[in-house]
Amino acid sequence: MMRMLLSRLYKLTVAVLLLFLANPGGIVAQQLTYERESPPTPEMLMDVRETFEYEVKYSFFTLGWVDVELLPDTTHQGEKVHHLRTRIRSNSRVPFVGKNIVNYESLFSHNDDWFFSHLFWRDDIHDEQYETLKVEFDREQMEARFFEMGEPTDTLELEEPASGGDIVFYYSRMFAGIEEPYELPVYIEGEKSTLMAKSSPETEMRSYDAFEDEVETYRSDGTTDVDGPFGFSGSFKSWFLTDDLRVPVEAHVKVIFGNVKVRLISYERSE
Repeated sequence: MMRMLLSRLYKLTVAVLLLFLANPGGIVAQQLTYERESPPTPEMLMDVRETFEYEVKYSFFTLGWVDVELLPDTTHQGEKVHHLRTRIRSNSRVPFVGKNIVNYESLFSHNDDWFFSHLFWRDDIHDEQYETLKVEFDREQMEARFFEMGEPTDTLELEEPASGGDIVFYYSRMFAGIEEPYELPVYIEGEKSTLMAKSSPETEMRSYDAFEDEVETYRSDGTTDVDGPFGFSGSFKSWFLTDDLRVPVEAHVKVIFGNVKVRLISYERSE
């Protein structure tokens, strides 16, 4: 039951553009570069190493935390690729939940226009079970192949730019602050979903624990057909800094009795 809850919490997180934020080592709000005329390119985003920590709340309850970190580059099938880790930690103080830690790992690359996944898998750290779920992206056959506990479960036709879900937080940053809408196919646990969103050039000031003072942000609104939990409506809104990297700082998703809110509480970045 808990594995299903964590899995659905991750789907909700993906749908709401929650994960990729950063906290440059020691950086504060006043040191960020504001009012960049255009969003960052894939190359700009890969030129830095970011780590993110988000708090996930429903009403007054903290459900858990999401940590995101771009690890050192590695190789896949003989080619250099990027390695992203997304960790979900449940709040053990919530009744009947306990301490649960799940890692989602992604190997991916980019071209001039988008990011795309090669391999995506899940490790249940609290149970010491690894690669409990895996997605392989085969661009020769144009297939996304799904596995559970090492056994094949399904194969779907591949649609670019294919993602295991987490790299949406890089992709979305390339559209923050402009009115050009975007769509992104996301492959999670045997199914393909589509995420659609559009930003606005209008700005608003908001406050976050990751920064000393208020920061200027762009807002995006979107929807997804992901099979979200708890009466998830499919609609979401998210906020990004107006800095040179369009750092994601907040996201809300509507559920049956309110909103799940994800907010940046720690941000680090190094060149």
